[in-house]
Amino acid sequence: MTLRSVSAPVSAPPPLAARARSTGGSPVRDILAVTARPEMINFAGGLPAPELFDRDGVAAAFRHVLEETPAQALQYATTEGEPALREALAARTSARGLATAADDLLVTTGSQQALSLLATALLDLGDTVLVEAPCYLAALQVFGLAGARIVAVPGDADGPDPEALAELVVRERPKLLYTVPTFQNPTGRTLPAGRRAAIASVAARHGLWIVEDDPYGELRYDGERVPWIAAHPDALDRTVLLGSFSKVMAPGLRLGWLRGPAELRRACVVAKQAADLHTPTVNQLAAARYLAVNDLDAHVAKVAAVYRERRDAMLAGLGEALPDGSVWNRPEGGMFLWVRLPESYDTTALLPQVVRQDVAYVPGAPFYAGEPDRSTLRLCFVTQTPEEIGEGLRRLGKGLKR
Repeated sequence: MTLRSVSAPVSAPPPLAARARSTGGSPVRDILAVTARPEMINFAGGLPAPELFDRDGVAAAFRHVLEETPAQALQYATTEGEPALREALAARTSARGLATAADDLLVTTGSQQALSLLATALLDLGDTVLVEAPCYLAALQVFGLAGARIVAVPGDADGPDPEALAELVVRERPKLLYTVPTFQNPTGRTLPAGRRAAIASVAARHGLWIVEDDPYGELRYDGERVPWIAAHPDALDRTVLLGSFSKVMAPGLRLGWLRGPAELRRACVVAKQAADLHTPTVNQLAAARYLAVNDLDAHVAKVAAVYRERRDAMLAGLGEALPDGSVWNRPEGGMFLWVRLPESYDTTALLPQVVRQDVAYVPGAPFYAGEPDRSTLRLCFVTQTPEEIGEGLRRLGKGLKR
């Protein structure tokens, strides 16, 4: 007997979660997709210069672990991370003024994952998170996906205002403050030591977690290093410090870490077990091998010297490229500088006109949790040579003309 198919009503599948529907994609990633043409001079991406990667050193480290310890390198590992890598990271952190043991650290798949783990461990739907204005864009995405209420702390060229922070903590009862205090993304600014101490004091008095993200701190070109907020006595029991190899070794390794108090760190371990079990073993062992036989600090110093030259090239050309009345900062390190055009300019609306000149930036608006300053934009200065930067600024000036 032959069965005939009978037409029946077809129902749509259930909708996406509300958090997925309400959180947009990354404008930076969207811009990178549009500007992938080889003729494009891209000031939009936060991309380390690939010609400066220590390809030979990294390749040798991978060869060593695959030839000498293949069973371990290709096997599952503990969620907390490979002991050899955590020991090396603890030694580097301690040498920079924050006493750290291997057991204080959780290795993550990039420091971006650390943010996601912290959101899972700390935030319930509707909890309040305090951020800088402007703020690292991907952090806004993480907190938005967690269903948090995101509130910007008023500040100035030195970062969040501690008095405004204290008022917000009392009024809003937030779970955490997220900050990139050294060479911030997107502005490139650095919080002075006194302000860091004041922020730590607010957290201690009022009960607040501080998430201190430090992906750029080793890329210093001028001035003296400022100690971490996490090293301040008031912040020792309530600060989570995030680090990464993305800007000093290679972003493709996807290696980051989280240093924090034991109870919170354990909660992040559980969250990571649910996310990816552990960070890739072979990458961790290769990084540990690299640190054991190479001088990473010497490599970073070479990279910083090149980046300093590129920063200076961009600073030298901005005056001619930008409209009269524009202002910008001079970062002491990192990868970015921040521009504010005259108030009548909208950098989001202007971007297509600029891209037609084969150059790109990131508009400032997406970096704001509250009302954006639409006249702002972010420029990355590390990816191009000084000559390319000069040409890119010429194109930028042409694209910004009305």
